[in-house]
Amino acid sequence: MNADQKMRQSTSASAYGGRAGAGARDGDPPVPTRRFWSVRRVPAGIVALVIAAISGLLLYDVAAVRSGRPAMRWREWLADELASRPLDDAWVMGGAALLAALGVWMVVLALAPGLRGLLPMRPPESGAEAGAEAAPGKGVEAGGGTRVGAGGAVRAGIDRTSAGLVLRDRAMEVPGVRSARVDVGRRRVRARALAHFRDLDEVRADLDAALHEGIRQLGLARRPALSVRVRRSAKSKG
Repeated sequence: MNADQKMRQSTSASAYGGRAGAGARDGDPPVPTRRFWSVRRVPAGIVALVIAAISGLLLYDVAAVRSGRPAMRWREWLADELASRPLDDAWVMGGAALLAALGVWMVVLALAPGLRGLLPMRPPESGAEAGAEAAPGKGVEAGGGTRVGAGGAVRAGIDRTSAGLVLRDRAMEVPGVRSARVDVGRRRVRARALAHFRDLDEVRADLDAALHEGIRQLGLARRPALSVRVRRSAKSKG
């Protein structure tokens, strides 16, 4: 690959690498749709079992002491450490800070919706397609979901990985694209493609148009921005 080819690739990538808000320049405005909330049955069950086990152990030890038996060795050691160490001891302050951080982290997790990999889709009454076309429907089957909210309203969502596969199939249909990778985030879609023929600007323009149409057909409640980068394969000529 000569110096002119390298310059051409670098210019194409830098000129079109990232345009903030490109995905929202056309189409419907964002729809205020709430994110899906995680049920969190497994984490809640684990926390409940741990608390129940610790409480049961303490209750058993207290009952054993009340009946005249000696306390467990670990509880005697813990009571002696707490009674002998001052409040400004490094271990006491470190343990307190660790417990406080753990409590704040659990509160944040409880208040956060979770399910970051599931993107909400537009409701049917918003006037968008909401996944009614063929390509988004395939993505919903692969990793989407629907839920019935208050009043019987149906909420739909699509998995980010499935959306990326749908958009990747769109990218591979563009003439001149040898391989493509599409990463779908919550606010931005990043597409990277290798071209083995045609001019890079033409490939990039067609890829940009195809991905914009694919994002529109996904029917997302909030249209993500699009970043496209096209470069020439090292084994290609011209």
